[in-house]
Parts: sequence; structure tokens; C-alpha cells
Amino acid sequence: MHNNITADQLTALFASEVQPGSFTPELHFYPRARNAQLHALVGFFLRLSNERIISRYCHLNPRVDPKRLSELLATGARHLRWSGADLFHVTTVDGVRRMVVIETNSCPSGNKSMPQLFEDQEQGGYRSLMELAFLPTLGRRGLPRGALAVLFDKNHTECSGYAAALADLSGEAVWLVPWPEERTDAPARFTDGVLEVLDAGGAWHPIRAAFRYVTQRPWTRIPIQTKTLIFNPIIACLAGGRNKLVASKAYDFFNTSLEESGLEIRTPDTIRDAAKGEVPFWVQRFGGHAVVKVPYSNAGQGVFTITGEAELAAFMATDFPYDKFVVQSLIGDRHWSSLGRRSRLYQVGTMPNQNGDIYVADVRMMIASTERGFCPIAIYGRRARQPLTAKIEDGSSWDVLGTNLSSKRADGGWDSDDSRLMLMDRKDFNQLGLGIDELIDGFIQTALSTIAIDRLADLLLTQKGRLRSRLFRSLDDDPALLAEILH
Repeated sequence: MHNNITADQLTALFASEVQPGSFTPELHFYPRARNAQLHALVGFFLRLSNERIISRYCHLNPRVDPKRLSELLATGARHLRWSGADLFHVTTVDGVRRMVVIETNSCPSGNKSMPQLFEDQEQGGYRSLMELAFLPTLGRRGLPRGALAVLFDKNHTECSGYAAALADLSGEAVWLVPWPEERTDAPARFTDGVLEVLDAGGAWHPIRAAFRYVTQRPWTRIPIQTKTLIFNPIIACLAGGRNKLVASKAYDFFNTSLEESGLEIRTPDTIRDAAKGEVPFWVQRFGGHAVVKVPYSNAGQGVFTITGEAELAAFMATDFPYDKFVVQSLIGDRHWSSLGRRSRLYQVGTMPNQNGDIYVADVRMMIASTERGFCPIAIYGRRARQPLTAKIEDGSSWDVLGTNLSSKRADGGWDSDDSRLMLMDRKDFNQLGLGIDELIDGFIQTALSTIAIDRLADLLLTQKGRLRSRLFRSLDDDPALLAEILH
């Protein structure tokens, strides 16, 4: 039983079996989330049907075609069936507020931070995601014989929860399999397209389907084409779920097809395929304030907020394994934000505290593609370490703008600063300053960005499930990345 093994020990050992009946809430939720009461407004939003969501959204956005939006939400996704968007609540110079997509993640976190929607369902979103999105895929023809598994390279808390929930739903033991990026002796391998996992006794076991939370450059360990069902498949990451450069192109392609519907994926102004030597020019183009991203990093790694010469110099002095970067307009305080194509965007931020301080905060919206279409699964917020100020000091902008909670240790493990976690409970949600319409807007933005990536993923595969290498290279001609991809 994995419940007697710590996360660090498990990473150093082998695949372990999780038996039905082993789900223990204390092991799979943050203590704050387990003891929190879900905010009534968030509960109301989560219970809304897509028909009511569409009706409200189109009432507030008269240009949107309700039939088109209904079709999109009902169709769902083929590859990116589980996703999460990081959203900023922003405002324009004229006070127009909206939700903006910062990035869309394949295999996102979220359930360990989510208070219960129904008090008698202790497995919460773990069970919902498995039951509504993962289990229906197991009816696919041609799966090899074998067991079920959950693969992970971080976030043991959630991944063990998914394994326990899946064991209950399937009625069979589920393998919980650590697959960290740095280890060459991980207890997982592919043999003729079939995933196999290694137990404590040294025996290998075939897997027919695996739920994947392998997020750090997963294409270096998992092939694009496999006989074992991988949820989500690697193509979802390459098409934008873990590739910010290609994601931006997916958004643009999809936005072009949405023009007549009145719908749009909203993102910061984005420069793609920027060589490192070009970055200073693009920063200057944005008025001296910008965000530079390594396209294939996640969990807050490889993101540089630039507000002055010192931060730009620090970025330029850093060595990177990749040749291409993404440069975006920076959304900051009303006194300092990037010059965009349309208008400056500013952070709405949290409600002022007793000292009058307002903090940058983002919202993670996790959704699933089910047989009934898209539905929200979990929501949480994160705030920055330091409050917004009218003047930003060069070298301190990440503390004011960075919201990610994860940090990588020198030994390759991960820590999480949950003191800045903002739950959807009666206390924290009020501090976010969000209403029902912002939640609806965030859900629709998340669904649209997911569909954009999913459709590009479909185009990148041949009928036999192989990568269209020439097409992918035309979208992301980065030799270092191309050399990493397992075909």
C-alpha cells in the first residue's frame, strides 16, 4: 500500500499498487481545503448547466453566437480531455474587465486545493474527473491486456488521490508509478508501444491505460504513438498543453475561425519564435516591460518578468537549452504595464487588505471533456508574494507579479508555498473580488483555449497516429526540442 510510503521515498523506489477502498482524504487534500466550506457562489456556478452558462454569457456579450458556443462546449476535445487554464482578471483604461488566458496546461493540478461541492462525496473532483473523463476512454478498441496506472513526476498528493479514486471506480488495483525527469532508472518503460511498470519484486507489468501527470518535458519519456492509452497523450503537450510557443499559434488559428461568432481567446500580446538576441528589442517594443518565457517549462520555471535593465541583463546572462522564446506584454499596475496593440491591461488584483494593499492573483480553472461536453472540475487562486505598488523597483518584479506556488529543490524534488493559495471558500474567494460572470467568462476562455490546442493536435497527427514532423517543424523549428521528442 502506498499510503505508508512518503512522496520522497516513493520517487526513489518502484511502482506500488493502490487497492480499492484506500482513498483517505487526509492524504489527498491540503488541510485548509479539507476543512473549508465552499463559497455559495462558487457552488452555484459549478451546478450551472452549460445551457444556463451560455444564456448568461450571450446576454452579456450580444455579439456572441449562442449556437456556435453551444456546439463548441458540447463537442468537447479528442486529445486534451483534461486541462487547466491560468487566468488573470484584468481591466482596461476604460474600466472594461475581462478574464485573460496566460497559459493552458495539459495535466494540471487543482483537486487537492478544492473544497467539497457535496459534503457526502469525500473524493470530490478526483472521482469526477476519473468517472466523467477517464473511464469512458477505456472502451476504446484495441487496448492491450494489462492493468491501470497513474504516472507522475511531481504532486504525489493529487496523483495518489487519482489512483485511489480510480481503484474504487474500476474495482481493481491501480499502479501508482513515479517517473521523474532526472532518473534513468524509473520503474516504467515502453516495449513495442506497451507501457510496463516495475514492482518492488523486480517484475514488469503491462498497462492497458494510464492517467498521466508527467509534466516536465514528458515527450522525453513517453512516445507520441503508443498502444497503451495515455491520458492525456503527448501530442496534447506538443500542440500547446506544455508548449507555450505552439499554444500561441493554436490560439491565433482558432481565433481566425471564431471571428464571425463573436468569440475570442483573449491573451496578452505575444511575440513568438524570438531568438535570445532579439529579446531586448521586443522588450523595448513593449515599452520596457515584458514577460519572457522558455516555451517548454512549467510550474513557474523559465518565466522572466522584465521591468528594467537589471532584470533584462539577468535574463540575457542565463544559459538555456532551447533556441526559441516567447515574449509577451506584461500586465502590471496601472502605473506600469506594457504598451499593447489595443490597450494597456492592468491587474484587477485582490480586494485591498486592512493596510490597503492589493495583490496580483491568478485563477486556475480545471475542466474536463466528458460525454456531455466540457464541465468545470476544480478552481483555485494564487497570489503574489508582495503587493502591487505605483513604482516597481528593477529586480523585484517577480515578487510582485509571480503567482506560482511551486519551486524546484536542488535535489530535483518540489516544494509548494501554500500560504499564498487562495481557496474557493467563504474567506479567500471574497478576497479575489470575482463574481459569477467572471467565473463563467473564465470557464469559456478555458474551454476555447483547450479546443484550440486540441484541434491543432489533431492536425499534427497522421491517420495512423504519427507526428506530421514537417508540419510541426514549421510551427516550432527548434532543433533542441525536436531532438528530445520520442517518435
